Amino acid sequence: MSRVQLALNVADLEASVAFYSKLFGVEPAKRRPGYANFAVTTPPLKLVLIEGEPGQDTRLDHLGVEVASTGEVAAATARLGDAGLATFEENDTSCCYALQDKVWVTGPGKEPWEVYVVKADADQLGKSPVSSGDACCSGQGETAAPAGCACGS
Repeated sequence: MSRVQLALNVADLEASVAFYSKLFGVEPAKRRPGYANFAVTTPPLKLVLIEGEPGQDTRLDHLGVEVASTGEVAAATARLGDAGLATFEENDTSCCYALQDKVWVTGPGKEPWEVYVVKADADQLGKSPVSSGDACCSGQGETAAPAGCACGS
């Protein structure tokens, strides 16, 4: 199992859930305060909705590829590093109400991508490097984030 993830910040979570339920013909796979995600079969997509500020336009939070195992995350980490891309790894981190292992890379337009596996459910939303506001993690660009960053906590 592998699917692309699109994470959006939305102003009105309820309206967005209603819209995307109709668009993809499925109900959310997970609902928590300020959060919903859809596991869409066709097309294979994990759509994540994160409640933002009232009145803001919907905006991209981050992109990702969900994989089936920690081994696939490790293989992606090696492949991306071998390709000369700066990576930042997070293991056993809480993000999007799930315990995850992941690796982050940043595209040329500063778009953050993660390759991740969901290991278990979690009780907290957690933060991606993009939405955390942690200067050591956001916009890491050409170099990996320094050790000890609080990304995903």
